[in-house]
Amino acid sequence: MRIGELEARTGVGRHTLRYYERQGLLGDVHRSSNNYREYPETLVGEVRLLRNMQSLGFSLDEIRQILDGIRARDIDCADGARLLAAKRVRVEEQITALRGVSRVLEREQKRLEDNARHHGKLPR
Repeated sequence: MRIGELEARTGVGRHTLRYYERQGLLGDVHRSSNNYREYPETLVGEVRLLRNMQSLGFSLDEIRQILDGIRARDIDCADGARLLAAKRVRVEEQITALRGVSRVLEREQKRLEDNARHHGKLPR
């Protein structure tokens, strides 16, 4: 697929996709005889994963390691498993922190709603 289709299917702009390519995050992108980039179907899922991981605070280097591990057919399985286990620990820590933030937000939302009801701003 060409960059316009990848852009449409992932919601990631072409300038960002080209940046990711320059950073080595998209793997090998082949060029057709007319020098257009040809992106494989597998990149749709990988770009979505990349964006999700980036939004969770993973660095581009960490994301590159994970994507390289996913793409590699000759990866040392023990090394790959250790890498992914370490990343999962970080994700679980973030989930715990987000749950804590969610509890605070829920408590404050209820407090504000109760206050609004008390002042007649919300129905009882």
